[in-house]
Amino acid sequence: MKESLNDIARALVALHKGLLAADESTKSAAKRFEALGIPCDEETRRQYRQLLITTPGIEQYLSGVIFYDETIRQQTDDGVLFPKYLESHNIIPGIKVDKGLVPLDNFKDETITEGLDGLADRLKEYYSLGARFAKWRAAFKVDAAAHLPSKGALHANLHTMARYAAMCQTVGIVPIVEPEVLYEGSHTITEAKEATRAAIGLLMAMLQAYRVDLTGTILKTSMVLAGKQTDTPSKPEEVAQATLEVLHAAVPKELAGIVFLSGGQTPEQVRNNLQAVGARGEQPWPITFSFSRAVQDPAMQAWAGKAENVKNAQEIYLGLTRDNAQARHGEYGGNGTVAGDFVSQTQDA
Repeated sequence: MKESLNDIARALVALHKGLLAADESTKSAAKRFEALGIPCDEETRRQYRQLLITTPGIEQYLSGVIFYDETIRQQTDDGVLFPKYLESHNIIPGIKVDKGLVPLDNFKDETITEGLDGLADRLKEYYSLGARFAKWRAAFKVDAAAHLPSKGALHANLHTMARYAAMCQTVGIVPIVEPEVLYEGSHTITEAKEATRAAIGLLMAMLQAYRVDLTGTILKTSMVLAGKQTDTPSKPEEVAQATLEVLHAAVPKELAGIVFLSGGQTPEQVRNNLQAVGARGEQPWPITFSFSRAVQDPAMQAWAGKAENVKNAQEIYLGLTRDNAQARHGEYGGNGTVAGDFVSQTQDA
């Protein structure tokens, strides 16, 4: 008997756990590897993904892992498919299914996400490979002077995202919907708040219009904070207040859960902001994290493509994931962990 969409979604936002976004495209992985002088080919990418998913004890803090098409087909050194390995450790395999951003016709500096063509068949294959949830991302630049994000870009992207979500649920896959409001820019926290509320509010309306079951759907969203290039960085308490105000205004209570993306914040910054949200107590929906570089970058630096560094890199990655699992409940205490020490040394590198 198949698990219900709600059962899967609830397991993904389980207490004291979060999600790993290990879904960078081959092109994105190449940029990260090359920056550290690590050769980038299918085998080195497999070795790195294996490092992450086989970290001893990681199942204590991870409920799911989002794969890329290449990665969901790869195996451990022992010949076990990555999804099967995760399942044996009570971690749910997932898959990124969008095909990336392209310029949106007639809209300067805005994009549309591609990938609907052939999606129904791809979802069926991913289900057969073990995926029980999927992710689709759209990205929105904030520029109040240029009236960005525009209504047209919001409508085009979120209409597409709702269609993706409906297609996922048809084949028994939980959709994660990700309308990312980009951190890049010099916008204020108020401008970020307005853009985030507009994106999430329209997305929820689109999901309901396409009869998507919200109890089997997860929202992956940006935290609300001033742009990276602003002269007045947002403090954690400001981020928590603005973020929760947007979520309470725009997200129906029946949604299965909410996960935050790190969106270019440093590991320490995003953990502190997550801690501030978690310290506000229980919300109408479970809230946790789905980070990529915020938990991977320090581990990747420590690994440097060398087998003798795997254990140290895994300890750093485990510590960062544990710290965020604590922070989601406002329980991070800054205990001088290996991860915390490493982050404090490298976050400005």
